[in-house]
Amino acid sequence: MSGSMAQNWRATGLCKGSDALVFYPPSEDDSLAEEAKTICSMCAVRQPCLEFALTTREKHGVWGGLTERERRRMLRQRRRSA
Repeated sequence: MSGSMAQNWRATGLCKGSDALVFYPPSEDDSLAEEAKTICSMCAVRQPCLEFALTTREKHGVWGGLTERERRRMLRQRRRSA
């Protein structure tokens, strides 16, 4: 699958057109990410978004419904179970 085809999910995400501050809160305080997580929870492309963030080691923002801290935890768990 080509890079552009693999990222078609971006065009249909519920976050498209949203205020970036919702998905990139000014601090790592997880409570500030609740609005983004709510949007992500209803999004049909949540899983590919999350996998993209995990694969690229995205360091900022809410991706696929998880904060940076939650994604780091998930990556550690995956490494342990591998």
